[in-house]
Amino acid sequence: MSGSTLRAVLFDVDGTLVDSNDLHAEAWAQAFSHFGFAIAVDRIRGQIGKGGDNLIPSLLPQLSDDKAEKISDFRGDLFKRDYIDRVTAFPGVCQLFERLRAGGRAIVLASSAKGEELEHHLDLLGCRDLVTATTSADDAESSKPDPDIFAAALKVAKADAGSAIVVGDTPYDIEAAAKIGLRTIAVRSGGFDDDALREAGALILVDDVADLLARYDESPLA
Repeated sequence: MSGSTLRAVLFDVDGTLVDSNDLHAEAWAQAFSHFGFAIAVDRIRGQIGKGGDNLIPSLLPQLSDDKAEKISDFRGDLFKRDYIDRVTAFPGVCQLFERLRAGGRAIVLASSAKGEELEHHLDLLGCRDLVTATTSADDAESSKPDPDIFAAALKVAKADAGSAIVVGDTPYDIEAAAKIGLRTIAVRSGGFDDDALREAGALILVDDVADLLARYDESPLA
């Protein structure tokens, strides 16, 4: 870490630790349709990684805050009811966490999801005991690409940007991290192309968390 000891690793969750990005895009499309807006899933897919507060204005900039909040609330309920049980964990998460904890690193989950959704994903991963702390949309005024969630994660990790690194899957993770001086390892498992991740400023690219574990010794985590 350029002369600084790595103390904490901040993990995005959706698309990074769990395979959920396509499901989120489908849920958003269904929610928009319910309120009379036909937006293609592919168009929404490129915005996944943002919370509703940033995703909706990116797609419907003319929408009132009140209407946007109704769509976001509807989508949240819809996702919990019809989609969340279809989310699966990516292989290698717990093994990577074990390696990090053995090296004395704190592990903080920093997600744009609501707390209840994040709790579900923690149970799904099956290694809650390895996680030092979590931050979610409930801890941030604005979602990614604003840096609030990562700033909250640094605070609970008792670390500064120079002694922490982010692992995320979207350009919005990388942009949010960079705004407060954090570097990012990007995983391709979220479905974003390499150019978008590199242009956002990713330090390195790996296929997924299992690939990151396999390349641990040559990665910034070492």
